[in-house]
Amino acid sequence: MSLIRCKNGHMFSARRYGTICPYCNIETETKEKEKQQPPEDFDIEEELMKVEVEPVCGWLVCIEGARVGKDYKIREGKNFIGRADDMDIQIIGDNKISRRNHAIVVYDPKKRNTVLLPGDASGIAYLNDEAVYIPTELSPYDIIELGKSKFLFVPFCGEHFEWNNIS
Repeated sequence: MSLIRCKNGHMFSARRYGTICPYCNIETETKEKEKQQPPEDFDIEEELMKVEVEPVCGWLVCIEGARVGKDYKIREGKNFIGRADDMDIQIIGDNKISRRNHAIVVYDPKKRNTVLLPGDASGIAYLNDEAVYIPTELSPYDIIELGKSKFLFVPFCGEHFEWNNIS
């Protein structure tokens, strides 16, 4: 894991955020960045086309807690939630959220629904103020509470739209 420090002292993952601090939105110069120059025949558009895009299926939007206003994309399949750098949905700033697998949000394209699962960590996930101990289907604008933070669920795929149905 490569952590870098911005000029304001914030530590963050260069792998996840590049050289822009997610806390203060300041560019952080690194010696490696200065050394790396693309070859003259490098075509940025061609390289970007090689990157596989994982379509968004919905969002969690922080409405209370350390990251108010921040949105987190939900992709097809399992989305593991925690503070660790390797989580699909990484929530930083709330130390009451488990580092790994506090909860899991799953979008199932066959059933066209989104489900909240309890994680295997010690933290409890709440859905509309009720503890989640079994897989529970999410409805639009449900409120998920993890640690000291609350998130609003906003679906994109489901009854009215599905990526697989685009001609």
